This record gives sequence, structure tokens and C-alpha cells, in this order.
Amino acid sequence: MEVYLSTAYLAPIQYYCRLLSGTVYLETCEHFVKQSFRNRCLIGGANGLLTLTIPVEKPRSNLKIPIRDVRISEHGRWRHQHWQALVSAYRKSPFFDYYEEDFAPFYHRSSLHFLFDFNEELRRTVCHLLGITPIIRSTNIYFPSPPNDYRNAIHPKHKVVDPLFLPISYYQVFSARHSFLPNLSIADLLFNEGPEALSILRHSFRLS
Repeated sequence: MEVYLSTAYLAPIQYYCRLLSGTVYLETCEHFVKQSFRNRCLIGGANGLLTLTIPVEKPRSNLKIPIRDVRISEHGRWRHQHWQALVSAYRKSPFFDYYEEDFAPFYHRSSLHFLFDFNEELRRTVCHLLGITPIIRSTNIYFPSPPNDYRNAIHPKHKVVDPLFLPISYYQVFSARHSFLPNLSIADLLFNEGPEALSILRHSFRLS
């Protein structure tokens, strides 16, 4: 199966299930879409669902630019704030200490200033931790309606029904307080389940 995906910041579990489905065409030519997983992720904190958003720079002209050329805004302290949020949400999880050194550099000393590059380096790190090597090809032209298009179907605001994605529950730090929160960032699954994360991904996606 071939599937089209957008770039995504610490993408949700559904996204990583799709990485297991076959050849992935990663979109590099689209224009930036606000309020999407391209620059935000969802984690489960003490007070419930928490959104972390990477600020991006506005282009100097009114012309829209390809997603691969969108720069991260370094104003403010978003890296520090995101890391503190991850620590607060997952420091008591079973595997935070195990993976902390893999994620910390992205928030303390990253030299990646383009959103696409930052997301991709994080994705490669996560795939390495999961033990998967998805087949990924970058697009060189924008196709408006390719088959198996999940570039906007996997979205924090308007969820599209995916009959192949049937998320199963797993341990979450604050599940006793908020019940299970499905389809959070892959970071939630890794920190809570560690080596079992890949098995949970596979059981959450029906290829047949």
C-alpha cells in the first residue's frame, strides 16, 4: 500500500501505524497548514489533554512557501516549555528515564531551524527506538488528491474515520484520573510502554 503523509511534530499513534502500512510519500511541497499536527502534538498531562505547539516564522512576503522551507521561530522559550511539559507529564512513566537522553537534545541543543528538518530528525529517532525502518520517499511535486491521502485526514481538530485504525488501550500515567486518552503523541506510547510500543502499534492497525 502507498500512503501520503504530511510532516508532523511527535506525530500521533495513528500516524505511526500508517508508517507500517507500506511505502510512505512524505509531503514536502504543500503549503503550511495551521492548527495541524505539522507543528503540534497532543500529550496526556496531570490535567488531561495538553497541546504543544512549535511557533513558526511568518514569510517575509505574502507568498506561501513550501512546508520544507518553513522556519521555526526562536522567539520565546518554546523548547524549554515543551521539555518541561514532557518532563511533568512523563517523569513518573515507566520508561521516561530510559528514553530521556534520546529526546532531550531536541530541546536543549538542537541546531535544526526548519520545521520539516526538526520533525524528520525526531521521526528518525522515534523509528529507531521503535525498531522500524519504514520506506519513506519525499514528494517533489504537489498532488491535490492522491490515493490514500492522510495529509489532512490525521488532524487534531477534524478527525476522519479510518477503518484500519482501531486503537487499543495501554497504560497511561494519569488514566485513573482522566480515563484512557487515545491517539496521543507517539511519545506518550514510548514513555508509558517502552519496548511494547511496537506491538501496540501493530495491534492498533488492521492491514486486512
